Amino acid sequence: MNDFLILHHYDSSPYAEKVRLMLGLANASWSSMLSPVQPPRPNLDPLTGGYRRIPVAQVGADIFCDTALIGPELATMLNCPALDPANVDADAAALMEQAQKKAFFAAIGAVPTPRLLGTMLGMFGPIGAVKFIKDRIDLVKGGTVRAPKGDKARAVLNSLLDNLESRLEKHAWVGGDAPSVADFATYHPLWLYAACNRRPIEAGAKVEAWYQRVGEIGHGHREEITQERAFAAARDADPRPLPESVSDTPAPIGTTVEVAPSDYGRVPVTGMLAAVTEDRVILARDTDQFGLLHVHFPRDGYSVKPK
Repeated sequence: MNDFLILHHYDSSPYAEKVRLMLGLANASWSSMLSPVQPPRPNLDPLTGGYRRIPVAQVGADIFCDTALIGPELATMLNCPALDPANVDADAAALMEQAQKKAFFAAIGAVPTPRLLGTMLGMFGPIGAVKFIKDRIDLVKGGTVRAPKGDKARAVLNSLLDNLESRLEKHAWVGGDAPSVADFATYHPLWLYAACNRRPIEAGAKVEAWYQRVGEIGHGHREEITQERAFAAARDADPRPLPESVSDTPAPIGTTVEVAPSDYGRVPVTGMLAAVTEDRVILARDTDQFGLLHVHFPRDGYSVKPK
C-alpha cells in the first residue's frame, strides 16, 4: 500500500507545526520524512520539481504544496471537516489571515536581535546560522513580503494578541466551541515567536490558556521513514484521477507552464498543466526516477505562466 500520508518537514518549521497539529486533532497516523532546513532538499526536490517552501505532503505519486491546500486535503482524507478553512466563519478567517500574513512575518522581527542570534547559533552553529540567514534573505528576495522589525514588528504581534484575546473572551477556540484549523493557523506564528525568543508567550489570560491547550493537542501518531521509502511510495503508485477543470484556465490544459508562489519563495516548478479547479492547479511531471507525478498547488496566491 502506498496511500499512507507522508509529511516532508523539519521540526522547527512553523508551517509544519500547523500541519502536525492538524494531524493531532484528527488523531492520525502519518509518516515523517525529515528534510533539511534549507535547500537543497534531496528528499523533496526530485518529487516537487524544486518547490522552495515547506512542508509538503505526499500520498503516493500525488504531491501537495502549501498548507492552504494540505488542510483541505487532510480534511477529506481523514474525515475531519474542522481542518478545512472553508468551514471557518468570517471572524475566525480574519484572525487566520492576520496571523499568517502580517503577524507571521513580524514574529522573528519582534524578537530582540541578541536573543534571536543566540537562538540561531544554538540551533545551527556559527556557519549554519550564517547559511540560514542568507537563505532566508534569498527566500523573500523578489517577492512582495516586507517583514517589519523591532518596535513595528512588536506592534503587529501585539495587535494579533489583542484581537485573539477578544475572540477568546467569546469562544473557547478561535473557530468556536471546538478546535479547528483556525486555531492552528493563528497559533503557529506565536509558536515561532516563542521558539525564537526562548520565552513563554506573554499575553492575556485567555490567550495564554488557549496557547497551552493548542500545544497539548499533539501531533497524532508519527513514524519516521527513510528517503527511499518516500521515493518508493511515489515510484510504485499512479497519481489519482484528475478532477474536471474549470473553463477559465490560466493556460491551455496540456501545455507546459511554470507555477510559483506570488509572495515569497518564488522558485517556479515546471510541468504540464494537467488540471485547474476553483481552488487548485495540478501539474503533471513525467520523471525518469518515479514515472508520472501530479504536483498540486493552491490556485490563490500562485502564478501560472506558459513556458
